[in-house]
Amino acid sequence: MYKVIITKYTLKELSKIDKKNQQLIFNKIKDLESGVFTNDKPLKGKHINKFRKRIGNYRIVYLKENDILLITVIRIAHRKRGLLK
Repeated sequence: MYKVIITKYTLKELSKIDKKNQQLIFNKIKDLESGVFTNDKPLKGKHINKFRKRIGNYRIVYLKENDILLITVIRIAHRKRGLLK
C-alpha cells in the first residue's frame, strides 16, 4: 500500500476536467495507491525516475519513492498539452 500525495496545482488541473474523466482518473490514482503499476511507462531525459499512467486522452505523471512507499502525483494533463512544463 502506497501513500499518494496530490499537489494543489494538480487538483486545480483535475477540477478543469469533465466529471466522467475525473472519475476514471480517480480510479487510476486508487490503483497507484494499491501498487498497481501495469502499463506505466518511465519518462526519459531530464524527467528520469518519473512515470506516466495513461487514462484515455489524459496522463498522470508521478514520482514513486520505494523507500517510504510514497507516490507524488505531479501533473494530470491532456495528451496534447504535454506531460511537463
